[in-house]
Order: sequence, then structure tokens, then C-alpha cells
Amino acid sequence: MAVEPDERQLAEIAAGAGDSDDRPVVMLNLNRYRERAAYDEDPPGGGSAEVSGREAYARYGAVATAILERVGARILWYAQTGQTVIGDDGDRYDEVIAVWYPSRAAFVTLATAPEILAARADRNAGLVRATLICCESGDEPVLAGP
Repeated sequence: MAVEPDERQLAEIAAGAGDSDDRPVVMLNLNRYRERAAYDEDPPGGGSAEVSGREAYARYGAVATAILERVGARILWYAQTGQTVIGDDGDRYDEVIAVWYPSRAAFVTLATAPEILAARADRNAGLVRATLICCESGDEPVLAGP
């Protein structure tokens, strides 16, 4: 199961970046963690590989949070999930994170920042499944309906 966007997906989101109509978006992150992190090589930064998937992802999250601030983005909402009401085990996630970006370009800046690329090993080691949904948003970093 992929936990990173492929080249086509990243190109599609980047295609809207920088346009005169590059409006704010909310990226809805759905994460499912491995019980134990699965590193292909030593973790970046010299940390232990003997951690839970959630702990490995938290290392990535610390890097991402610094970049979010730099690009003017903000975490709007975060919650651990309870149960899946509609769907099967493949639709189960451990947490949901809603992140507001002032533009698609800001998201692309985060996704391609050298620090985030280096931290991908922690993300990949921690996640068994991830879904990222791009949602339209208003100009203000708040959760609101259309």
C-alpha cells in the first residue's frame, strides 16, 4: 500500500500551484500505523529503529510541523480514530489530521522540501497505509462547510 504520492499525483497537485486562482486547500490525512516501525536502513538523525510506527511517524511529524509554519500552513484538527462504521478492515485508520494550506503551492513546497524528503524514511517506516485527500477551503484556516 502506498504511503507517498506517486509522480503523477504530485504533478497533478503541482499543476494547480502558482495559478492566479491557487486558492487555499485542506489536506485531510488518514493514517494507519504499523505496530512496529519498519525501516529499510538506519533511521535519519540516528534515532533507534526499535520504535512503534506511531513513534516513527512522530519523528516525521516534527519535521513537517516546522515546514508547515514556514509555508503559512496550520494543523486545524487532529484526532485518533475510534471505529470504522462503514467499510471493512482496509478502510480502518488510526488517526485523522486536517491541515490547512494557504495554496497548493504551499503544499508542494512542503512536499518537496529537502528536510521533508530526508524525513520520508520515518514516514514510510511508520505507516502501513495512508490516504491524503485534497479539499477545497476558504481563505481562513478554519474548519467550515461550503
